Amino acid sequence: MRTIAIIVAGGSGTRFGAEVPKQFLELGGRPILMRTIEAFWEQGNGSLDVIVTLPADQMDLWRELCDKYAFAVAHRVVAGGKTRWHSVKNALDSIGDPAGVDVIAVHDGVRPLASPDLIGRVLEAARRDGAAIPVVMLNDSVRQVDGEESHALDRSSLRAVQTPQAFDARLLLEAYEQHYDPTFTDDASVVERAGHRVTLVDGDPANLKITRPMDLALAEYLLKNA
Repeated sequence: MRTIAIIVAGGSGTRFGAEVPKQFLELGGRPILMRTIEAFWEQGNGSLDVIVTLPADQMDLWRELCDKYAFAVAHRVVAGGKTRWHSVKNALDSIGDPAGVDVIAVHDGVRPLASPDLIGRVLEAARRDGAAIPVVMLNDSVRQVDGEESHALDRSSLRAVQTPQAFDARLLLEAYEQHYDPTFTDDASVVERAGHRVTLVDGDPANLKITRPMDLALAEYLLKNA
């Protein structure tokens, strides 16, 4: 049996304020996306297949970066779609016959610090329970806003969701046969809509999603002090 990791990299860099998409910015001397791919490759000891989704207009730049940095980790690139859901769907459709695939993981391209331990625990839980996602507790107080009114929520019952999210391969493929709904926030929400329970796994606060310059600065610090 084999495992597939779908790495979704569709950012434009708008919120980051960079001239290039944030997944191509350097972290520790190499583009963020390369570090993300390497995290899965290392965890799987080379036995894990990697599919990367990129906007069609970023593919030439990615090839140039792979040449520039002599990036030789095996992966396949698939054109993304207008939303994350469509990008994952395109990657799933590219798999073809899923025979021999046990688990499919989906990960944000700008979460380059996912540890082998975290990835391994999520994959193990997915093999056991069919669907697993990493979550972390909230540190800040939270409020729900309704128009001009708001009220405090009990943060002890809330969790922030991370990736990778991992699923039994056939379960995920079947869930993505549903029609797109804008209320799908991640892969777990697609699977839940299809009637499947999702297991929560302890996440890692260091598993940052890099969306703003301060996130990149923190990631640099964590990488240097790992």
